[in-house]
Amino acid sequence: MIERPTRGWRREVATQEAAVAAGGLDPDEAYAAELWPADFTAAVDAVLDAYEHDAAALDPVADEAVWAAVERVVLGLNVADKNYGAIETGEREELAEYIDAVLTDAGVDVGALAARRGLSRAELTDSWRDW
Repeated sequence: MIERPTRGWRREVATQEAAVAAGGLDPDEAYAAELWPADFTAAVDAVLDAYEHDAAALDPVADEAVWAAVERVVLGLNVADKNYGAIETGEREELAEYIDAVLTDAGVDVGALAARRGLSRAELTDSWRDW
């Protein structure tokens, strides 16, 4: 499975904190903790935990249930972004890729799912996404 985006964000925060502590990075150049605050990352993880649980229980050919799971995860991420304003282009791409990958791992043919609604795979989250 694809790595959850929050793991990479946490890793970058830790790397920069260690570099600052070791004197190898000027604190003014350490951006990661500001870009991905711990509370934001925890909020995203809570949303992704619920989504992974939902996806694991899905019938991969039950389109309405699959779309409902996508809607729930996107709406949850909208709330996290509204509260923290931390989802930018890079995060959006990582999260959309992760949402797709979780469905794929659950046996969903995401391309076919999207096509049945007249969408491309890249538009999976567009109906609900504010980020």
